[in-house]
Amino acid sequence: MRKINFYKTLRNKSPVENFFETLSKKHLEKVFWVFDLVEETKQVPKEYLKKLVNTDDLWEIRVQHGSNAFRFLGFFDGAEIIILNHAFTKKTQKTPSKEIKIAEQRKQDYHNQKGS
Repeated sequence: MRKINFYKTLRNKSPVENFFETLSKKHLEKVFWVFDLVEETKQVPKEYLKKLVNTDDLWEIRVQHGSNAFRFLGFFDGAEIIILNHAFTKKTQKTPSKEIKIAEQRKQDYHNQKGS
């Protein structure tokens, strides 16, 4: 069983939790339904969890609610822990490279914090 954790900056802020504040109650319900699915399902459909190609081993949790698409980027820390470090509302077909760069920088920061 997987566990989803949220990356925190050195100032103990969580960008993903901050993103939650921008979502409606209905959107949040769908987000947490997908998070539960990712944590509890042995083989998660690519519709909800997908590895991003040409990245530093980043994964995305995909949430669709009506015409709204939300993406939560992160990485595995070990076999069962997913660290989500970036979230955004997806407006284009392809994941913007700007969003990937943010997630890769936060992944590096996470490992730097963990190593010290």
